[in-house]
Amino acid sequence: MAELKTRKNQASVEDFINSVETEKKHTDSLAIMNLMQEVTGEEPAMWGNSIVGFGSYTYKYASGRTGDWMLVGFSPRKQNLTLYIMPGFEQYADLLSKLGKYKLGKSCLYIKKLEDMDLDVLQELVKQFVEYMKETSI
Repeated sequence: MAELKTRKNQASVEDFINSVETEKKHTDSLAIMNLMQEVTGEEPAMWGNSIVGFGSYTYKYASGRTGDWMLVGFSPRKQNLTLYIMPGFEQYADLLSKLGKYKLGKSCLYIKKLEDMDLDVLQELVKQFVEYMKETSI
């Protein structure tokens, strides 16, 4: 079975954030990093070469195979700030309606500009995501 390429590593989060090309995306990345660190109580760590993650949990497939993944994380991608939200978004419709401008993927929240977000709502969403993951992971 193929091994997961995106794993927690010892690369420098500071160097990664400092390499973000635009000043706005750099500033937004620092704000997201601080928000996630405050909510999780975890230090940021690199996952692969382009994701900053916080905490971890163990997942288990029906086959019995297990792996580790971050509780929550983000990446300053070229098009968007991408937030990795493992449980998905179905149960968070009320909070999402108050969040601001964003797009959703299966487990990704895509933000163009942090100023388009209600940061208190974003913080509450991250808090609820993390609590859910801590309660449901093996």
